[in-house]
Amino acid sequence: MNKQQPFNRYLPNSRTLFSRATRTTRRRRIVAASLIGVTMLIAAALRPARAADEMVIRTMGPVSYVCGGIAADERAQLAEQEKNFNMGILFTQGDGEFLSDVDVKVTLDGQPVANFKAGGPRCLIRAPEGSYNIEASYKGQLKSIKITTGTRNAQLRW
Repeated sequence: MNKQQPFNRYLPNSRTLFSRATRTTRRRRIVAASLIGVTMLIAAALRPARAADEMVIRTMGPVSYVCGGIAADERAQLAEQEKNFNMGILFTQGDGEFLSDVDVKVTLDGQPVANFKAGGPRCLIRAPEGSYNIEASYKGQLKSIKITTGTRNAQLRW
């Protein structure tokens, strides 16, 4: 019988390209890489969904809005965008703590023009000139405020 020749001179004599030890090592590395990949996919899937909540300008009929402002960087982004909107509202608790996930309904002359869930405590709204009623519900408690275009510092407290 002929002895297997090493694949290259830098490998030890006991290991060749097709040796059992090499195949086993290669399989272990593939399994390890697969486990790492699966772990990363599961971690990405379990991470809280942020894409839907990101500060994206949304449009509903004649009304556009953007909500956010929990983190300092979001507050800075909203401050930059404020000039493009003609109304602003802040949702807080009685002690001043910010609220998010507030259900908002914007009406003009009793007709609903927008319904959305605020993804942050501060919402900027762009709407045609007029006087709007903003109804907001947080944990079943309804609050409302009447604001006109140009009002950027309205606040609802629970």
